[in-house]
Amino acid sequence: MSKLELYTYFRSSCSYRVRIALAYKAIPYDSVFINLLKGEQQLCEYKDKNPQGFLPSLATEDGVLTQSLAIMEYLDEKYPDTKSLLPSSLTDKTIVRSMAYVIACDIQPIQNLKVLKYLKGNLGLSDDVKVEWIRNFIETGFEALENMIQPYSKKFCFQDFFSLADICLIPQVFNAKRFGVDMTKYPTINKVHENCINLPFVVDSKPESQRDCIDS
Repeated sequence: MSKLELYTYFRSSCSYRVRIALAYKAIPYDSVFINLLKGEQQLCEYKDKNPQGFLPSLATEDGVLTQSLAIMEYLDEKYPDTKSLLPSSLTDKTIVRSMAYVIACDIQPIQNLKVLKYLKGNLGLSDDVKVEWIRNFIETGFEALENMIQPYSKKFCFQDFFSLADICLIPQVFNAKRFGVDMTKYPTINKVHENCINLPFVVDSKPESQRDCIDS
């Protein structure tokens, strides 16, 4: 099959997740850069691939796939001989998915670019009020997540198994720091993040490691 193509933007949290998953599983791919700040995600050429105009999208031999969690589970099933992102038992898989969904479904969507533009452009919120509004949702989400992962965590969110939950956590901590969240309040999250952030496949996937990284 031809190499996978990942439509990505360096600071997109959801793209960051898929970059980590691909690197962890050592699956080769080419990057196609879509500049969110320039609105390239809304161009017809891209929306023909992803009608939502969101990132990431992954072009595969099976078609163009969207939504980061769905893409990562596709990679797990499509490439069974690579490292798994989910533990083996049904219960453990469900626990890991629940951790990942807290971030991907409840915390992260509040601070995506579409929401930020609406807060400022449509509601007229100042930058300070906008950031405080976002910070509140990250903090309340992290309070719940801290309590959720604490009973299970050893090195990573779920025991010593690097998983979908860790992949979702890494970009979310990046965003939390960007918006000035006091991370000292979340010792388990901090521990997991510190154990993940310098892993080679994570370093290669960081926003600042991407060829489209810009100072903004």
